Formats: sequence, C-alpha cells, structure tokens
Amino acid sequence: MAKLHKVILGGAACFAAVAFQSGTAQAAPKPAPSAPAPADAPARPRNIIFVLVDDLRFDGMGFLQPGLLQTPNIDRMAREGTYFPNGVTTSSLCSPSRATILTGMTARNHGVVDNNNSSEEGLTFFPKYLQQAGYQTAFIGKWHMGNDTDAPRPGFDKWLSFKGQGHYYPKGDLPAAAVAAGKSNMFNVDGKEVPQTGYITDELTDYAMNWLEKERDPKKPFFLYLSHKAVHSDPLPPPRYAHQYDKAKFTLPASAENTPENYKGKPRWVYDQRNTWHGIDFFYNSDMKMTDYLKYYYATLSAVDDSLGRIMAYLKKNHLEKDTLVVFTSDNGFQIGDHGLIDKRTAYEASVRVPLVMWEPGTVPANTVNTGRVRGLDFAPTFLTAAGVKTMPQQFEGQNAWGLITGAQKPAQWNPSDFIYEYYWEWSFPETPTTFAITRGNLKYIQYHGIYDREELYDIGADPTEMTNLIDDPAHLSDKITLRAALFKELANRQGKHAIPYTARQSIGSVRRMKGGTGAAPFPDEWLVEPNRADRMDDIIPDSAFKAAAHAAGRPFMNAPTVDQQFKQIPAR
Repeated sequence: MAKLHKVILGGAACFAAVAFQSGTAQAAPKPAPSAPAPADAPARPRNIIFVLVDDLRFDGMGFLQPGLLQTPNIDRMAREGTYFPNGVTTSSLCSPSRATILTGMTARNHGVVDNNNSSEEGLTFFPKYLQQAGYQTAFIGKWHMGNDTDAPRPGFDKWLSFKGQGHYYPKGDLPAAAVAAGKSNMFNVDGKEVPQTGYITDELTDYAMNWLEKERDPKKPFFLYLSHKAVHSDPLPPPRYAHQYDKAKFTLPASAENTPENYKGKPRWVYDQRNTWHGIDFFYNSDMKMTDYLKYYYATLSAVDDSLGRIMAYLKKNHLEKDTLVVFTSDNGFQIGDHGLIDKRTAYEASVRVPLVMWEPGTVPANTVNTGRVRGLDFAPTFLTAAGVKTMPQQFEGQNAWGLITGAQKPAQWNPSDFIYEYYWEWSFPETPTTFAITRGNLKYIQYHGIYDREELYDIGADPTEMTNLIDDPAHLSDKITLRAALFKELANRQGKHAIPYTARQSIGSVRRMKGGTGAAPFPDEWLVEPNRADRMDDIIPDSAFKAAAHAAGRPFMNAPTVDQQFKQIPAR
C-alpha cells in the first residue's frame, strides 16, 4: 500500500494530484471512437465478478481516508490490484447508469432516463453475448430499472432480484399490520417468490457464494454481477457494525457552507436547492446532520467490504484468483454537501466520479494508480474483450479499456473520447434541471435545458472542486464556443435527433422546503440592467470574438433601438 499512499498522499484531499494528469486545459478536439476492435483480446477467457454498490462517494474507501474509514478488503484490492481515480458515470442516477453499464449505450439511446417507468423494450444486455461465448452468467441483487418488476431478465442463467430499491431488513418498510401477519419482503429467485430472511448485503452474498460453490458448471467460465442495495439511502448497517463509527469525526467539503464566495458564479438553481430534499439544509426532508448520516452510510459499507472478503477468499481457496477479474465500483457518486448539494444527479465531480478498483493478480498491475478515465459506458466492450470475444456488438458506444486495465496501454497513451454527461429532469425530484456536460482534457462545460440560469465552465485540473466558473472569462471564449458545439453534436441520438425524453408524471414530486430555511437565490448582478439599452439583442446573438470586442469597447454589437425609439426616427410626411 506504500505505493498507493505515495501517489494518493493519504486521502481525498490529494484527489487533484491523481485526477486528470494526462489532460490539458485546452478544448482541443478529441476523437470519439465507438467500440474499437479488441486487438488486445486475451488468449484465454477469464471469469469476471462485477460488484456494484449504490451511491458510494468517489473517496469512500479506507485507503483514501486512512485513519477514518475501515474497508480492509477494498484496500486489499487496491494494494494487490489497480485503483482508477477517474472512474465516472455518464448519467448519475440509478436506472440510467445501470442501463448504460448493461447495454454499453448512452441514456439518449437506451431510453432508460429516470427511476420511474422507463421501458427496457428492445434492449440487449451484454451478459447475453457472454452466454453466446460459452459463459455461465448470474445476476444477484438490485436491478432497479424499467418497469417495477423483479422478473428474470434475458442474459442471465441465475437470477435473484427484488422490486424497486429493496430493503435492508426482511421486515423493513412493511406496514405494522403486514409484520403482525408474519409477512416479509420478498426476493425473486429464478422466477419464484422467496422471502428475504436476513440482512440484505449478507443474504445477497450468501446467494452469490452458493452459486459460485454449488450451482455453476465449474467447466465453464463465469460472469457474476453482484449488485448491492448498499449504501443507498436510508443506509442501515447490520447489527455488527451499528456503532462502528460512533466516535468518528466526519468533515464536509468547504463548499457546503452558505457563503457568497461559495455561490459566486454558480447557477441560481444550485442555491435554491439548499433547502430541498437534495440540499444540505433539508436533505431527505430531515434535520439530520450530514456528519451523523455518514456514520450510518459507512457502517453500511462495511458489510459490502465483508462480502468482497468472502469472494476473494473463495477465489484463493479454489485457485481462481489468477483467472478471475474482480471489479468494484458504484453506479453513481454521492455529494455530501458539495456546493450545498447532497445525493447525485448533477454534473459536478462528486456526483459523476465513482470509486473503481480492479483486481486480478498477474493480469491487473498490483499496487497501482491508473489515471486513465473509465466510464460505466466502457464496461460492456471491455468485459467482452476480457472474455475473448473478437467482434463487438454494434450497439456498444463505449471504448475497450482492456489494454489500459492490464497495463499494456499506459495512461498517457490512453486517448479517451470526450466525456459526455446527460441527466434528464424527472418530476419526482424536480429541483434538478436537465443537465448536459462535456469534459475535454481538463475543461468541463455544463449547460442546462429548460431553465432560466447560467452555464458553467471549469478547469478541473486546476480547480477540482469546481469553485471558479470561467463561463464569462474572455480568455475562455473560444473554449466555450467550441465545447458548446461539440456537446450539441455528440448529444444527438442514433437517429441524429436531439430529443428530451421523459416519463409520465404521477404526483407533485418532492417540492417541500423547510419553514424559515434558505430562500431563493437572487438573479446575477450582471443581468440587472436599465430598460431600452441599445445592446438589448446582443445576448441572443451567437457568441464570437467580434461581439466580445464590441462589448470590451463599450458599444453594442448590434444596435437595437426599441420600436418607439425607431418610430421617432421615421421622417414626418
């Protein structure tokens, strides 16, 4: 772990030291390859175990917060394998993110755009291609996309799931009358309803281990997708970890404070969200402190860490550790007060960045920090490559990262396409607008759809916590224009259309605010002007160096007197 500590310097505070090392601050064009041919395919198929947690913050691992967090098995994975500090999700919301992982497609093309009732019709999940390549496949855990059903999906020989978010405990969230009647929450096991009997993380792991040890054909390679409910809200730890962090002292990001400096240059909706379900002042409509919430959050993660320990012990006992790729990651990141926000959905770093650790002794380099960016979009083509599949399905939009993972391709040689982010407004949590972003090199440009607000531009190499909005910086005018155009071009779907998908509204959504709490944000000072200005049309004319030069000289780019002013100039007859 010494090498990791040397590079990471002990924790999240040095995040900027390992992130985006190979990027540049210029918005130079980048290629956007789609599902490249797997020239570096391995000579033999390997087993793959993909462990997905829910809403784990990018730095939520012990080796990044030593002395505070206790994740010995995740730390062992990083010590004996590779940590990827630039793991990201292209849509930071459960259902869209999971659909992207499983299809290798972006949300604009797979159509699963929110957590409500997006359809899975017509989608092919990549484990089906693994089956065709001779793999046995299993899905165990949280599915959470498409219609609210736990029925088995195509592509999996073994199936265990549950409806919606699932429950940490067998009787959790049930009405008192149902508990009194002896009812329990239910799992769907290979199409049959089976009662949940234990703490969910442990029980999912029990099912996974039973499949590994007793149910699969040992003569065939296997793919196990273990999808945990943890650490999704509201996180409830198992009894053995109930008091693990009672004495822990968690600190929040500096941007959580409600100060003029923290909100300088930020969109109005960000400030408005402080006092909402997803804001630090009223998060989940409670008066809980985030520093207290994190005690439950990380104690819940400890059961996942135990699960990884069981998996790794099984692989070693059965001499499979050098033939099995183990991937640990999260569907989304998690904000803990960053910019006054909590949870995910936004294009800010704490929302899009996810933990990512890979382990396969002898294949994945040990004790290594790999700064190459890997998206959830890239898993499907990468896993098929690792399985020895030679031809990639046309549906895949991601890049094959197998060479990067094995060290055959160095991070400096890895040439990722632009990182495009998309989140579509959902009626259930209406405080976050439709959000689009593009990251090219170190520059991230963010725009919002259907909202009266600011754009954002950050140099995340120099400013990883995104505190200085460069959108109106004259030095970045060309970058702004270039990235706007590139983002629009890349957001076209496969039919070449720019469409905003949405699902049916079923209620008012989470609109409550705490009485006496934070109010609405003021409009930016530069928007407040006197009437009848000659430059009143300039803001809807495309930005250019010529327009900027006119404004710098103190004159309008297009002189636009009001109709009454023009009328006065009409010659009298």
